[in-house]
Amino acid sequence: MSFTLKPIIDKTTSARLQKLINDAEHIVITCHVSPDGDALGSSLGLCQVLQDLGKSAVVVTPDMVPRQLLFIPNVKSIVVASCQPHVARQCISRADLIFFLDFNELKRIDKLAEIVEISSAERVMIDHHLDPAPIASITISHPEVSSTSALVYRVLNDLGYIDKLNIAGATCICTGMMTDTGNFSYNSLDPQLYLIMADLVARGVDKDEVYRSVFNTSSESKLRLQGYAISRNLRLFHEYGTALITLSGEELNQYHYERGDTEGLVNVPLSIPGIRCSVFMRQDSENYVKISARSIGDFPVNLVCERYFGGGGHLNAAGGDWNGSLDEAVSTFIRIMESDSDLWNKKETIH
Repeated sequence: MSFTLKPIIDKTTSARLQKLINDAEHIVITCHVSPDGDALGSSLGLCQVLQDLGKSAVVVTPDMVPRQLLFIPNVKSIVVASCQPHVARQCISRADLIFFLDFNELKRIDKLAEIVEISSAERVMIDHHLDPAPIASITISHPEVSSTSALVYRVLNDLGYIDKLNIAGATCICTGMMTDTGNFSYNSLDPQLYLIMADLVARGVDKDEVYRSVFNTSSESKLRLQGYAISRNLRLFHEYGTALITLSGEELNQYHYERGDTEGLVNVPLSIPGIRCSVFMRQDSENYVKISARSIGDFPVNLVCERYFGGGGHLNAAGGDWNGSLDEAVSTFIRIMESDSDLWNKKETIH
């Protein structure tokens, strides 16, 4: 059996998007707050191609890039709005085309939303999250695609721009695909992914080095923080096939926490036989808790986050938040497990 890369957008959408790009002089690409590998990889990959097409293009993020992702090519060219608010405002004000990547509603770009809302620029959304809001002139939404980076690659291919993708841009796309699938360990059964990866490697991407940079590079403080969290704060609810890890603000400070130091922590308990759902709660301020959830099989952590924590995501990877104390978030989560039999059916738990 042979496979070919299937079109992801129809000819009408392709023609409209090509015209928007051709007519644009100043293009801004933005992504969600607390950008992860997929947000950054898709944004920087697209930016590289647009620049090679002769466009003035720049990536503007709401806040800082996590430390472990500073290896991504061209990351230093990003305009970080929280550090350079005036420059970010200037970029968006003069833009005639804005790309929304890896988010589906304006609240996901934090304070940048206020600037974008008053901009007269055309807007294009390329995203893989469920239920996109009507905030763009063109919306390319495919929740079945495992990463926005893979989606951007396929859009570029459909537009006829893929030959403009150089090794730097290809490395960005590879990074996004790898981070949003846990190095192709979940949401990664689509053969199309591997056609893309084959092409990226053929363009010179060192896939093994990307893996080492993303998954096998840690600071001492990150290792000690994660070791502490697993040793002291991991709770297992075997009857529900669920694990919970928490870190308070005091504990984060004790281990000199920096953005990105808890990356991947939520996945660790899923290696325990019988655990199909893992939740991590991080207290970012006195009355705000960031929640990450991962699962294996058909356990829908996206529904957990949508129903109870004002968030969402994908079947096996989702997130949300809690406006209140960490103790309240934990007690609420335990009550949810005990009461929501639609999600936590004890009879389906594998030991």
